[in-house]
Amino acid sequence: MVNLAHKIGLNGVDLYADALDRAAQEALLDDVRKIARAAPLYTPETPRGQKMSVRMTAAGQFGWITDRRGYRYEARHPRGTVWPDIPESLLAVWRAVAPDARVPECALINFYAEGARMGLHQDKDEADFSQPVVSVSLGDEGLFRVGGAERGGKTASHWLRSGDIAVLGGEARLAYHGVDKIRFGSSTLLPDGGRINLTMRVVT
Repeated sequence: MVNLAHKIGLNGVDLYADALDRAAQEALLDDVRKIARAAPLYTPETPRGQKMSVRMTAAGQFGWITDRRGYRYEARHPRGTVWPDIPESLLAVWRAVAPDARVPECALINFYAEGARMGLHQDKDEADFSQPVVSVSLGDEGLFRVGGAERGGKTASHWLRSGDIAVLGGEARLAYHGVDKIRFGSSTLLPDGGRINLTMRVVT
């Protein structure tokens, strides 16, 4: 069950604090591990050749890829295999927070080890910006920062905890956002620490 009682607004982004209880987080983590066994985590590289600090994989019809050829969605993992299906545990979250949206076609999984971060960016490689991006946090707390649709504007920050959900939709769909740092070891969900971010989106 998804608890949407504790809603916070952050520069137009809807944040639902404590939306998933510990049991739901553990069930979702089990599904993430199954995905990672079928489509192993890898370290992506930007078009400029810089290795990202997060490791990544995906589920669904498409996975988001970055390499020397650019940013794009692909139907296959870099090793050539198709992506596993998006688990029902994630689809239930999508339906709870975005009941009128189309079914997500990608669930991107980012793993943040100690010291990892994600710079401010827009999710703009999708074809239909009327569809939201739904993000689920598992594990260590991450300092989430959100700006506007133009680079360089004022930003606001909030610590996302394990079980929190963020929805980027409407005017905030193309907001610049990122994760400045994590509080490594702040959660007991992942035995060795770290943060997992699950981001669902409609691609086509």
